[in-house]
Parts: sequence; C-alpha cells; structure tokens
Amino acid sequence: MVVLAVIIPVLMLGVVLALGRYEELLLPDQRGPDRLEPSAARSSASSPAPAGTPAPSP
Repeated sequence: MVVLAVIIPVLMLGVVLALGRYEELLLPDQRGPDRLEPSAARSSASSPAPAGTPAPSP
C-alpha cells in the first residue's frame, strides 16, 4: 500500500506533464513573431520614471 501511495502521485504528475506537452504540439501559440507584447512595443525613452523616484531638483 505504501508503494501505491508513492507511485500513483508520480504517475499522475507524469500524465499531467505529458498532456501539457501534447497540448503545446496540438495547439501552437497563436501569436506570430510580428506581434509584440505591449510592453515591448513601447520605447524605454518615452516611458515615465518609475514610482518612488524623486523628481530632479530645479
């Protein structure tokens, strides 16, 4: 019984991982290489200073 208590969760983990890999093969990512994340599309020069940064002195 102890052996089953150890083997069954390991087998279930293997099944879940295998199904995840199967899903990735069956349903590839819908985003193409030309579609960027919104954060990657913005340039860093136009972004405001992060919160908590003190304003420069005049």
